[in-house]
Amino acid sequence: MAALPLATAEVCDANAHLIQNGELRALQPIFQIYGRRQVFAGPIVTLKVFEDNVLVREFLEEKGNGRVLVVDGGGSMRCAILGGNPVQQAQNNGWAGIVVNGCIRDVDEINGCDIGVRALASHPMKANKKGFGEKHVPVNIAGTRICDGEWLYADSDGILVSRMELTV
Repeated sequence: MAALPLATAEVCDANAHLIQNGELRALQPIFQIYGRRQVFAGPIVTLKVFEDNVLVREFLEEKGNGRVLVVDGGGSMRCAILGGNPVQQAQNNGWAGIVVNGCIRDVDEINGCDIGVRALASHPMKANKKGFGEKHVPVNIAGTRICDGEWLYADSDGILVSRMELTV
């Protein structure tokens, strides 16, 4: 199920028609790169939370099957909603990557994991543990609407979201 990593610049050059009709979108370049896997791709699972990481941890305890978890943390810069232990679990469970519209912590530990992680920044404070949030809902991150089941492609040039799996 995991997509072959594609170079995002090449994907954009080869698919101008998909960009024009909105089927291929680039996220604004606001994310920092973490984790050992600089290039990753896969089908998207969406999650919307705010300063709470219970649902994030629950998702990453499941088998990833090459998927990418996209977490809309509301862009909060007041605490981290992802840390080293869940990222280690995500790596072990076969997730391709995690994109967080918010902060992470345990950066050195995350950078040792063979998984792709993108986040706005790092923050030492931990999140709440109340379990509030919404699973499998459309989210708006970095100027782009992202839906469950779409495909994400990330490399050091940026992040693309496509309505369908792409090939070169």
